[in-house]
Amino acid sequence: MATPDGAASTASADAADEAPGSRDGETRGTVFVAMGANLVIAGAKVAGGIVSGSSALLSEAAHSVADSLNEVFLLAALRRSKKRPDSRHPFGYGKERYFWSLLAAVGIFVMGGCFSFYQGIHALGSSGGGPSGGYLVAVLILVVAGLMEGTSLARALWQVRCEARGKGRGFLKQLRNGDDPALRTVIGEDAGAVTGVLLALGGIFLHLATGDGRWEGVASLAIALLLVYIAYGLGRDARGQLVGEAVSHRVRREVHAFLDRQPEIDAVTALLTMRLSPDSALLAARVDLVPGADSEEVEEVAVRIKSEIAERWSEVDHVFLDITDAGASGRLHAQQLRRDLSPQADS
Repeated sequence: MATPDGAASTASADAADEAPGSRDGETRGTVFVAMGANLVIAGAKVAGGIVSGSSALLSEAAHSVADSLNEVFLLAALRRSKKRPDSRHPFGYGKERYFWSLLAAVGIFVMGGCFSFYQGIHALGSSGGGPSGGYLVAVLILVVAGLMEGTSLARALWQVRCEARGKGRGFLKQLRNGDDPALRTVIGEDAGAVTGVLLALGGIFLHLATGDGRWEGVASLAIALLLVYIAYGLGRDARGQLVGEAVSHRVRREVHAFLDRQPEIDAVTALLTMRLSPDSALLAARVDLVPGADSEEVEEVAVRIKSEIAERWSEVDHVFLDITDAGASGRLHAQQLRRDLSPQADS
């Protein structure tokens, strides 16, 4: 007997609504800071690259242009993911975030990585003459760009630190396991931008020191590889969320322990979860009740359990219980599930 999710208490629902909204506001602010920095930096790098003829600076210009366009994707993701559920999308539009994050990863690869690769090959194939004028301007632009990108990165890392405190996690664990794709993308872009600036500066300084312009080609190729690596990581994460990832092992273990403690439940034979957005998840559990309950009592138990789950884990806002007779095979599944969700299996 499958039953849809019951309503949680009003206070709990209000609290759940406020936290995601607050976090979305912080993420939107972080994206705006990153986009503003990237737009200014992109214009300066293009002008400096044309004046100096530096292939490394032009590669960094492509990097910043790609990042600027990707911020537009992320803002679209934040806006579209807040649309209310409808008949065609009964679980909402939360996965829009993952789709637009995937497009951002493609943008980094195509606009940034491919152009930087082209610049690197072109510089390596050139005669490699001495430095031309305008390199002081190029160095100054890169230094200012590094400071601006570093400021944007610091803002994003500050948000991660605040989220880590709110969830009782360590900073590094939250950085690795955070579930906001927009924030992850900004951090990846900014960290890559700071690293790219250092690579470009290294290529220019070696060019100035040796008189061999091919060092800038090497720097451009290194920037291209960096962008491809960032794009791959962001795309892999977005793909996993689009395909359908479970909530964290900790939440699954806690929910399973909660269900296992209920006096009316004899066995939990299946526990399936899927993250729908950074603030929303679906949970489906198959349980076997103790004998003797009539249909009215079964309904009361189901409503109470779903309500308590929604109150305790606000991100689990779609709860389905399938109440069946376990049988011998079902009890074996229940034992295996208990082992899989033991503290020793935590990742």
